[in-house]
Amino acid sequence: MKNSIHPDYSDTIIKCACGEEIQVGSTKSDIKVEICSKCHPFYTGKQKLVDTAGRIEKFRKKYAKFENQEKQG
Repeated sequence: MKNSIHPDYSDTIIKCACGEEIQVGSTKSDIKVEICSKCHPFYTGKQKLVDTAGRIEKFRKKYAKFENQEKQG
C-alpha cells in the first residue's frame, strides 16, 4: 500500500431527518440523510409520503392537460 494517497478514514455520525444517529466509519464527516431504516416505509410498514418543495403538485399541474386528454378519449 502506498503512503499518502489514501483518504483519511475515521469514525463519523450519520444523522437522519427523523432524529436517528448512526455511528459508522467513513472518509466523510457528519453525513445527513432524509430517510433511514428507522423511518423508511419498507422497514416500518407505514406509508409515508416524502414531498420536498411540492414536487408532486408541480408535476400534476404540469401534466394535467395530458391526464385530461386520456380521460376524455
